Amino acid sequence: MKKKLLQLIILLAFYSVNAQSETDATPYQKKNEIKLNLIAPLSGAFEAGFERYLNKKSSLGISAFIVYDHTKDKDMNYFISPYYRYYFGKKYASGFFAEGFGMFTSIDGKKIYAADNLTFTENKDVYDLALGAGLGWKLVTRKGFVFEANAAYGKLVFNADKTDHDQVIKLGLSIGYRF
Repeated sequence: MKKKLLQLIILLAFYSVNAQSETDATPYQKKNEIKLNLIAPLSGAFEAGFERYLNKKSSLGISAFIVYDHTKDKDMNYFISPYYRYYFGKKYASGFFAEGFGMFTSIDGKKIYAADNLTFTENKDVYDLALGAGLGWKLVTRKGFVFEANAAYGKLVFNADKTDHDQVIKLGLSIGYRF
């Protein structure tokens, strides 16, 4: 009887030590992250994002992209893009990842050129949804700072014929903080 009681106490002690180690929150295991895209201002735009980790290997997020300088020949006005990511790294939600995304976007309408082929009129802005996929890589420091590089490609779903292109591209080189 004493031997079985001792075994039970030892088993419960190991279980409580294991449970304690799982609840300690290192910077890698925090659940939220905000980030800014460093490439976007080079093209006259601003992009910010938020990501929420579901577990060690997956997350949900959303990013918003707004063009503030239309002189840089941008067809895109803005987009809001929710996404799902799956991480392949050994550490908590870091390393190489694949993502699937949706995008609500506002794009300039079709350009109709005059006979001189130099002047054009632009149709009204087109609102559309896009679906796509991408790849990337994320590094997380012990203090919770995040460095991320990603590229993604998608296709417009409904109104591609009302604009001059039917695809969207997301490029990012971002810094952020995990909290």
